[in-house]
Amino acid sequence: MNNNKEIGNLGENIACGYLLNKHWMILERNYRRKSDEIDIIARSNDGTLVFCEIKAFSVGTIKRGKADFSRLIPEDNLTAAKLRKISRTCEFFARQHSELINEERGWRIDLLAIDIGANGKALDIRHYENI
Repeated sequence: MNNNKEIGNLGENIACGYLLNKHWMILERNYRRKSDEIDIIARSNDGTLVFCEIKAFSVGTIKRGKADFSRLIPEDNLTAAKLRKISRTCEFFARQHSELINEERGWRIDLLAIDIGANGKALDIRHYENI
């Protein structure tokens, strides 16, 4: 498993399973607006609308060429520029779908960082709320 798209899709599938196990409702996957994308849009079990950015990393891809990427973690791939783009898309979606927003809870952006083993299973899932 060394294709970034394959790893990304697997990470999103793992994230959906994780969220469903937490009794969240998946509302939409891969929401696109222009060139921006939100990986998962969900409703948490407390009613909050949550936009989830998924960053996955396969331990089978930690070394590429001469460089050693073994110290990289999925969180390293969420840049400030990427977060700004995600935020704009989330704001657009929230304006277009105000009926999905709980007035007391509002909405937020979460990051799910997933380490994937060579067998395609999650080794670790770190969930950062309200990034």
